[in-house]
Amino acid sequence: MESDTATTIRDAVASYEQEMVGLTTRLVSVASENPPGQRYRECAELLSEALGALDLSPQIVDTSIPDSDEPRWCVQGGTGGSGPCLYLHGHYDVVPAQKVDQFEPVVEGGRISGRGSADMKGGLAAMLYAVAALRDLGVELDGQVCFNFVPDEETGGRGGSRVLAERGLLAPNGTGMLTPEPTSGVVWNANRGALTLKLTVHGREAHVGHMHAGVNAFERMLDVAGALRELGAQVAQHTTAYAVEPPEARRSILLIGGRAESGSGFNVVPASCSFTVDRRPNPEESLADERERLLATLVPFREQGYEIDVEVLQEGDAAGSSEQDPLAVALAASVAEVEGGAPRFELCPGLLETRWYASAGVPAFAYGPGRLEVSHGPDEHVEIEALIRCATVYALTIRRLMGS
Repeated sequence: MESDTATTIRDAVASYEQEMVGLTTRLVSVASENPPGQRYRECAELLSEALGALDLSPQIVDTSIPDSDEPRWCVQGGTGGSGPCLYLHGHYDVVPAQKVDQFEPVVEGGRISGRGSADMKGGLAAMLYAVAALRDLGVELDGQVCFNFVPDEETGGRGGSRVLAERGLLAPNGTGMLTPEPTSGVVWNANRGALTLKLTVHGREAHVGHMHAGVNAFERMLDVAGALRELGAQVAQHTTAYAVEPPEARRSILLIGGRAESGSGFNVVPASCSFTVDRRPNPEESLADERERLLATLVPFREQGYEIDVEVLQEGDAAGSSEQDPLAVALAASVAEVEGGAPRFELCPGLLETRWYASAGVPAFAYGPGRLEVSHGPDEHVEIEALIRCATVYALTIRRLMGS
């Protein structure tokens, strides 16, 4: 780190180390697993309490969805004042645990271990105390810093960001957005879209000895899957201009058979066969066009009498923001100052919450303290020093962008 300002901000952030570790461990101890979407209220109340302790005007917003047994809650807050708003946005839901003790956080060897520590409860704490450090230093802002903490990110955002966007509550007066995804040191400035379908091909059940009386749904599924496999080969010819490593990852994606199931027994002609299709278009492709193209593959089979049901499991747009945007420039300069080198900007291979902001014309970027390679895994953890460095980056970025 080169400047006196950066050192001063880092020292102010580091003074909150105990609070950052404490908030992260308390959040990790709440098993906000999604699916099914449990203990959301408890997590929301913890975050609201943390915002309130820093005088950041918390508000808990009911974003429940009609077809769910579990209520949904978003937490909003901010520095107050007037002018454009930089959004610090994160999700508090986590993927299900792989070990029974993953919701018993462990602080040892300079790291916090537990489900959600990297993705992204540690990042939520880093964002909060970045703003607290700036306030302690008396940094005046030309505008506001606003917080959105949401559920349901791990399943597409239906009861979180989507509801906020539909109500006009996501990014009013927004000038930019940062989210602390575990980016392993890079900045994600784009994401692929997603269209995930469950296809069920129907037949007619019969005993194996009377196979002539049945219609084998599994065999019909093979026909449909074969056509989709041909489409996948065509899709793979499309590449993105956004940076992503390795080069093979630039290809557009169609995955068939991520999940599959068929029949009731080895000696029974299967009456139905289901399998998933996961289409991940690049930002240069139209999700609507790719949806139409995929569904058109089923038409010839239906014309032959195949009965095929389609269930949409997930749908989300691709998005991208320019590396030349003022927020991107400020973020890159801050990372370089803290980490000693400029970050790479890359395409995230999956969906990102940044897409909700980009669709509203708000430049949005992901950069966080966690590492992607341990997120969602049995050894998920985040380094405490990474929390401090990342919070310093956020604070420097806010100061560069909004300091008056």
